[in-house]
Order: sequence, then structure tokens, then C-alpha cells
Amino acid sequence: MPEQLEFFTIPSPCRGVCQSDARGYCLGCFRSRQERFDWTGMNDSQKKDVLRLCRQRYLRLARAGKSGESLEADPDQPALF
Repeated sequence: MPEQLEFFTIPSPCRGVCQSDARGYCLGCFRSRQERFDWTGMNDSQKKDVLRLCRQRYLRLARAGKSGESLEADPDQPALF
């Protein structure tokens, strides 16, 4: 099957928090350090994979019941998920 054309680029999920947790994931967007560094060089398929992983990390943290700034919606920033 041919690949579907993408008309819009996938924007960075950065929320401007730029702090890492103990495991090395950003508290704002849940990307790893390497994922943050490589974002501009990734193609759309790779970016979608990273966003899928970020969503999984977010849900894992939410299920663990850890509350904090990273799980609350910031009124100045749109929700990432």
C-alpha cells in the first residue's frame, strides 16, 4: 500500500517545562533526552512513534497515581494528549 502524503508537519510536543524525572523523561512532554535532541531530524513516521511512546509514558504515570504539575492541565498551554 502506498504511503499517505502528509500535508502538515508534526509539531514538537514541547510544553516548555524542560525538566527531567529520575528516569530521564521530560516532565512536560515525556520524551527522552535523545528523542528531544533528534526531533528535528526525524521523519513523520518516527515522530509519530515518539508521540505514541510519550502517550504510553503519560498513561503509565497517571495509572501509578502520581499527581503533580506534569499531569495537571496548564491553562497557558494546550493539552498534549
